[in-house]
Amino acid sequence: MSKQLLMYGKVEPVNKQRHAEWSIKAGDDFEFARDLNSVPLTAIEFPNAAEEYAVVFTENDGAVMPVVIMGVREAENLYLDSEGVWQAKYVPAFVRRYPFVFSSADSGETLTLCLDEEFAGCNQDGRGERLFDADGEQTAYLQSVLEFLKDYQAHYRRTQQFCAKLKELDILEPMGAQYRTPDGERGSLSGFMAVNRDKLKALTGEQLEALIKTDELELIYLHLQSMRNFGAMVSRISGETAEETEGTEA
Repeated sequence: MSKQLLMYGKVEPVNKQRHAEWSIKAGDDFEFARDLNSVPLTAIEFPNAAEEYAVVFTENDGAVMPVVIMGVREAENLYLDSEGVWQAKYVPAFVRRYPFVFSSADSGETLTLCLDEEFAGCNQDGRGERLFDADGEQTAYLQSVLEFLKDYQAHYRRTQQFCAKLKELDILEPMGAQYRTPDGERGSLSGFMAVNRDKLKALTGEQLEALIKTDELELIYLHLQSMRNFGAMVSRISGETAEETEGTEA
């Protein structure tokens, strides 16, 4: 589950000198996400994402974050059809923010808006939405992009706090899932975690009350309910069936 940043190629800070004549032609073509088998998710997205995706957790360098699983094999996005059209009602914000992204050289204290200049929709012939007007000022489109990424960053920080609470409560456990193809070939997906129901039930009344007050208990149950979507996701591979194995070592 390490394919999250492949869609970004040549990332450069957005500025009116370099991008004075640039426009962005966006659309319904998500071909840039073809090789993504998972993407990060923020807590506010759980209600929408949990209806169609399996929402799980991953840990990198000690930090836990939620992700949605979109494929069981490397460079596989089962939510994208052959024409690059997203095959789900909800598209994660991580994908929707492309080709833009914030970068930081000081652990998030200062954020710089950047653009993947290799995005197919980048152009200098006026197609789509301009980044700067004739006076070199930010267009309404660019301002809306900035607001979207600021909101995303704020939700990301809140999600980090939620995940830190899960880690503190010690209710996450490694999980693995297996799938089987019609010809008998078996495969597995690992490297993620899920909330252990028994550990959740064993929390004290005080701990549960704290989770309820912050709506974090609802997020936990949305995560647990979303796991049933794993089978539906794998069924997007024609003829395959899925089996889940909870509590296996990643």
